[in-house]
Amino acid sequence: MNKPLIYLIAIAMCLPLYALKEKEELAWKDFNSGYAYALKKKKILLIDVYTDWCGWCKVMDRETYAKKEIYDAINADFVAVKFNPEKRDVMYTYKDSTYNGMQLMAIIGQNRINGYPATLFINPVTNQTALHMGYINPQQFNQILAEVKKTLKN
Repeated sequence: MNKPLIYLIAIAMCLPLYALKEKEELAWKDFNSGYAYALKKKKILLIDVYTDWCGWCKVMDRETYAKKEIYDAINADFVAVKFNPEKRDVMYTYKDSTYNGMQLMAIIGQNRINGYPATLFINPVTNQTALHMGYINPQQFNQILAEVKKTLKN
């Protein structure tokens, strides 16, 4: 058998393995499991408050959360939660009480969330919060992550 054919066969055999490689991305959780996990691990909760109709929410997903340096930093030091307060028939548990989406948003956001997207950080141990309203570009978001990590750490 000639060498070019052997190389071609070897490459063809490796292609399926490359295709199976898990795509790196943000490890989003729903609110209930994310809050419980953050409390257990004593990590800061990063809550992306969004709606399905919000255009800037989609831009933030595509331009900020999809950047490797952003999702690496979040996955390392935070518990990421996607939270749509407009979802009907979904109930959320927070501090031993149950709420619908709009009630939960009012409580965790301390009635300060007045638009979308909103990025809310909660230290579940100390109950300290930080809120950032609107679209945030990757450079600003990196700075916010570093600042929140310092100020909300246990």
